[in-house]
Amino acid sequence: MQAEDWLHEHKIDYQQLDVINDRAAAQEMFQLSKQTKAPTIDVDGKILADFDTGQLTEFWKQFK
Repeated sequence: MQAEDWLHEHKIDYQQLDVINDRAAAQEMFQLSKQTKAPTIDVDGKILADFDTGQLTEFWKQFK
């Protein structure tokens, strides 16, 4: 996964939820992002969903 690789490369800890096999995790993802596409990232209530690594880089700038 590109998002996982990006997070590892930038030494960012994260919790991964299995939205395919865990119905509660899938429902939580939908409640946060209003969509069923993964990946979805939630950082302090700020949501990024269905993105590429360029969008992830831009999103992450707000947390530095």
